[in-house]
Amino acid sequence: MSQSFETNSPNEEWESIEDLYYPHSLVQDILWASLHKVLEPILGHWPGNKLREKALCTVMQHVHYEDENTRYICIGPVNKVLNMLCCWIEDPNSEAFKLHIPRIFDYLWIAEDGMKMQGYNGSQLWDTSFAVQAIISTNLGEEYGLTLRKAHEFIKNSQVLEDCPGDLKFWYRHISKGAWPFSTADHGWPISDCTAEGLKAVLLLSKLSLETVGEPLDMEQLFDAVNVILSLQNADGGFATYELTRSYRWVELINPAETFGDIVIDYPYAECTSAAIQALTSFKKLYPEHRRHEIENCISKAAKFIEDIQAPDGSWYGSWGVCFTYGGWFGIKGLIAAGNTYSNCPCIRKACDYLLSKELGSGGWGESYLSCQNKVYTNLPGDKPHNVNTAWAMLALIDAGQVKLETGGAI
Repeated sequence: MSQSFETNSPNEEWESIEDLYYPHSLVQDILWASLHKVLEPILGHWPGNKLREKALCTVMQHVHYEDENTRYICIGPVNKVLNMLCCWIEDPNSEAFKLHIPRIFDYLWIAEDGMKMQGYNGSQLWDTSFAVQAIISTNLGEEYGLTLRKAHEFIKNSQVLEDCPGDLKFWYRHISKGAWPFSTADHGWPISDCTAEGLKAVLLLSKLSLETVGEPLDMEQLFDAVNVILSLQNADGGFATYELTRSYRWVELINPAETFGDIVIDYPYAECTSAAIQALTSFKKLYPEHRRHEIENCISKAAKFIEDIQAPDGSWYGSWGVCFTYGGWFGIKGLIAAGNTYSNCPCIRKACDYLLSKELGSGGWGESYLSCQNKVYTNLPGDKPHNVNTAWAMLALIDAGQVKLETGGAI
């Protein structure tokens, strides 16, 4: 039964639970209720409204800083919409609001069932880096030279060349000079694994002839990328996404999102940590003396982190793909890149056993998105295999040397 907007009571809808994917904690319910019913009336009148004005002014400074440094794309679609609304409320005729409008289309696309808003402004750099690595791995680089040359130019043009302006500590920002974003240079947010994959791609391209792929990336820009990766390692050896892990897990108690968990701080991930190891290992082979001790220490600590977060059953939870096959691929590749082998590393053996235990009778792997939600490996309906999960599992097992030990199934 539908209900008109005019008859809806905001206070009644405040605690509507129809779309409550992650329930609030009791602490959060008490906090939000107190802010809404006690603090809100105080801040609406003098002298509380003076404090609110000052706070809103500070917030708008950060909104404009984010907008300007992402060319009004913003880090993602949620704060894109919020920032745009803030600019409109501040001044509907402002230049800031006008600059927001054309960048809406970076997020919109038309599907068979209507218009959608995607979760990022694209995955251009990420996709291109993996495509380059895939083509070169076939030893057909010369044959597909034009494709690689164009991809090379895109990757070079996508690298972030400067840090954000001003006092980075004041703006709660990490260094970004030398990093690669997930999507485009306009977006510009530095990301650990995107920087790693971008670096891996340009290092591979530098081994091919200039006539085929064009001029290599300047050496100083390679060094800048390495500097960003090294700067993003946490004390526990792991790598998060955009920044160092700055706070504590208990702040999740006040996570206001009802659809996402574990988002209040930037946690370290197996995938990001593995990508960093792989990139630094590739770099070290070509530039063995550049910050050698720092790189070796970083790789050692990162490998230890991957070992430490492995589950007792041999799996790694994949946070950026579906799910345990994805995490297993990165976990194994990271440990192999760090110098471990199937024979000398129990973690790799356990991981291989885990992946093999999930192989279907058809020889493939097919993992449902429900693995991400429930954190328990779940096959696709009907135990159907999926090409992507199968590819991830096979890449991991082949890298681990399992092909020499296993003659049946998909291998």
